[in-house]
Amino acid sequence: MKIFSITTLVLSLIGLASLSNATETKQPNILFILADDLGYQDVGFNGSKWFETPNLDALAKNSVVFQNASMYPTCSPSRTALLTGKHSFRTQVYNVPVLEKPNGPKHNIYSRWTVETKHDFYSQSLRDAGYQLIHLGKWHVVGPFPEKEKNYPFKKKLKQPKNGSFDWLDKHKQEYLKLYYPVAKGFHENVGGSFWGDPSRGYKAGYNAPSGGYIAPFNNPFIKEAPDGTWLTDYMTDEAIRFMKESTKPFFVNLHYYSPHRPSVATGPEMLKKYIEKAKDTGTGQHAKATKEIAAYGTMVENIDMNIGRIMDYLNSSGKIDNTVIIFTSDNGYNGIQSTTTQLRGAKGQIYEGGIRVPAIVHWKGKLKPQRLIQNITVLDFFPTFLDLANTNTYTGTMDGNSLLPIIENAEKADERPLFWHIASAYKHPPCTMMKKGKWKLIQFLDTGKLELYNLANDPTEKNNLAAKSTEKKDELYSEMKKWRETNKVPFAPSSKIP
Repeated sequence: MKIFSITTLVLSLIGLASLSNATETKQPNILFILADDLGYQDVGFNGSKWFETPNLDALAKNSVVFQNASMYPTCSPSRTALLTGKHSFRTQVYNVPVLEKPNGPKHNIYSRWTVETKHDFYSQSLRDAGYQLIHLGKWHVVGPFPEKEKNYPFKKKLKQPKNGSFDWLDKHKQEYLKLYYPVAKGFHENVGGSFWGDPSRGYKAGYNAPSGGYIAPFNNPFIKEAPDGTWLTDYMTDEAIRFMKESTKPFFVNLHYYSPHRPSVATGPEMLKKYIEKAKDTGTGQHAKATKEIAAYGTMVENIDMNIGRIMDYLNSSGKIDNTVIIFTSDNGYNGIQSTTTQLRGAKGQIYEGGIRVPAIVHWKGKLKPQRLIQNITVLDFFPTFLDLANTNTYTGTMDGNSLLPIIENAEKADERPLFWHIASAYKHPPCTMMKKGKWKLIQFLDTGKLELYNLANDPTEKNNLAAKSTEKKDELYSEMKKWRETNKVPFAPSSKIP
């Protein structure tokens, strides 16, 4: 990967003739905010009139907005790819293990839960570059029983403890398992990160617990308890602001909210009533008759937005906004139980756009020109972007993405690079390989070999499979897909039928 310097970027964007040596070498603070299961159209700046996100909308207005940003369809592979910068076939994290269909090893290559220590995280390079780092919230790249993940590939999918069980905790505090936690991966602090995929796991009733883990007591052994009634997202924001205040070096804040992942818990009765009574958004189809769950989800999204406002207030009042890069996105598309849209096909767990397309904002006051870009980007691009921003090129491992800074700097001349996904286990659809290139999207389902081809510019809802009509384009893209798989020795389950 070619690393573009921040100096080049700044000169090209704001037209300065020269910069002092101090300015050239100064590293910006980086605030990376990752929502959980927040859909592409669950924010105002991407067209929703039902969700209320005024702070995010204001931030987007003064930022670079990527309208074709994609993740994996579920959180484990997205978070693994984010932290390692590597494709799923390199880490063997294809899906959330507990969600995989138990069709047997002939049909699945079951996923790891724990990312092996041989894979470096971006946090390690950033710490070496002099950053102070904190991880807050969802981690989900260590399994509850890493010792059971040694004999790979697995014959059965992995399981997790029952809700409210802490039988796993003592082992996770031992040195050999702490290696998989944030502090061993370069972060100076970890607030709330473990194998948990949602905060309700601290309660025996799980999703049926009244608080759902979102209202203190959190029952999370990696969070210092807050006063009863404290909202988890508010608490995480408090901790993020506290860390930014205390930092004496450039900071990197890995703020991975658990929200608005299920369980859907309303932030208050008045907010719940507001969303239950909201009129339908005729543009997105959100939400003709809001159930209690959908309305509660709306309150959670608005609460995230409120906390973005709190963060912006702090950065502005402290004077740190000028040297802080803010990136906001989500780990996958919306959960179909919590939200909907008529503008995209599919939802979380599916390779269609509703399952993988996410909101994405990059903000750097005075340095990045506000614009809306159509270029395709993926989760793999954030790792090299962070290193580019930090002006460090000491990382020597495999990196499957590209820095976003050159795309932002010169979007009109950005290449239409092919982007790939390989998911070797089944959840909401069979194992598949998918690629995007420009406006085109090709999917191959591996149990049958079937191909689906979509022109996303003309058909964002992916209704018209053009594989039988646009044979020349299909053959062109499929040739690239096969070459990519062959070059990378991408693994297939035994039952796969590849022409």
